[in-house]
Amino acid sequence: MMAEIGRPRDRRIDGAVLAATVDLLAESGYPALSVDSIARRAGTSKPAIYRRWPSKAHLVHEAAFPIGAATELPDTGTLDGDVREMLRRSVAVLSTPAAKAALPGLLGEMANDSTLHAALLERFADVLTGGIGERLTAAAARGEVRTEVTAADLTEVVAGMALFGALALGRDLDAAWIERHATLILKGIGT
Repeated sequence: MMAEIGRPRDRRIDGAVLAATVDLLAESGYPALSVDSIARRAGTSKPAIYRRWPSKAHLVHEAAFPIGAATELPDTGTLDGDVREMLRRSVAVLSTPAAKAALPGLLGEMANDSTLHAALLERFADVLTGGIGERLTAAAARGEVRTEVTAADLTEVVAGMALFGALALGRDLDAAWIERHATLILKGIGT
């Protein structure tokens, strides 16, 4: 393990910067957001931000899409319950004011920068597919799902539906929307 050289980083700055980013996204949107404005709101400097995040997009991704309890997928014990919970949690994450403001700009930047695209997807790799493969294997053994359905397949379908709904429909995705779309997914992957 390497020891950090120099003064240790102040973790309070991380929290202040992430909170400022979320607030400013909701207030002014992604295009108007600048690292200068984030630094002013957080009470820090641009260099302090760039020591922590390589770009505005990386910072916005971490602020608007935090990894934590909301992104952990509990094992409901059934494929039906797991798919519904995956969709419910995806919609919840994508429906926050910060996420709604960040998505169009982040998607545009990711489309033009393959390195950024890979880095942002990498951040969610374990969250998106963690444990789902084992659940699909168990569901296949119970006869609930076709054996060729993979964790990546299921994740892409759930994320794609939630992302399209959040971006294109222009309204909140309610419990009825989640129920209809979970049913579509389950019928599509079922035996």
